Amino acid sequence: MRITHITSSILALAIFTAPVFAGEEPEDDLPAKESFHLFLLAGQSNMAGRGIVEPLDREIHARVLALSKEGKWEPAVDPIHFDKGSAGVGLGKSFGIAVAEGNEEITIGLIPAACGGSPISTWKPGGYHDQTKSHPYDDAIARTRRAMRDGVLKGILWHQGESDSRPELAEKYKQESKDLIERFRKDLDAPSVPFIIGQLGQFGRPWSEPRKLVNQAHVSLAEEFPAVGFVPSDGLTCKKDNIHFDANSLREFGRRYAEVYQRKKR
Repeated sequence: MRITHITSSILALAIFTAPVFAGEEPEDDLPAKESFHLFLLAGQSNMAGRGIVEPLDREIHARVLALSKEGKWEPAVDPIHFDKGSAGVGLGKSFGIAVAEGNEEITIGLIPAACGGSPISTWKPGGYHDQTKSHPYDDAIARTRRAMRDGVLKGILWHQGESDSRPELAEKYKQESKDLIERFRKDLDAPSVPFIIGQLGQFGRPWSEPRKLVNQAHVSLAEEFPAVGFVPSDGLTCKKDNIHFDANSLREFGRRYAEVYQRKKR
């Protein structure tokens, strides 16, 4: 009897200490799946966020989580993204807080997947982005599918277009964007999931013709296709680099995304 007891104890210990990889088993303390609303954050650096992190950006909201690089749910504190070492304050957290505070019965799960500098050509199966040594689209799909084991995908937030504001790229940007939206919805089995597009930074400088074409693509997609929303960047300001939104503007941008999402959700 003693031998049997020892053997059983060893077996129990082995099972208890076996490695558990991220996503292999449901995490403790997560809400019910139907109450865990997921949002994919995709695009380039202004979605990833380059704002300077302040103490308020490290404050925890109990019902706003983010999927870590390793695929674990953690409190959403900036920087949420990890595409580059320059990642900072983005729009995701303020978006999540705004949506969570509009419904006390839900928890928000943010899925960071933006890649600084990525043109839309990398946002397709097999696409590779050298700056981040990653496959933006494939990684976004894999991370979202992992998240969907715990929750329900409720929206895709998109901010991208700076890298395509060039004469040789802007002409085909609208069609590539349309293809992207359809591909995301098909590959994530979410045919009517809201797709929310943020306007490029205005920053008071004249826009080139290619940049105007990219902007018009964003506007017309929201006008022509179901459950696609457009978020204006009017009045938002930039960092000294004249490329990236500053932290205050990104916090406001997130709240604007939330307002548009609330109008587009079903």
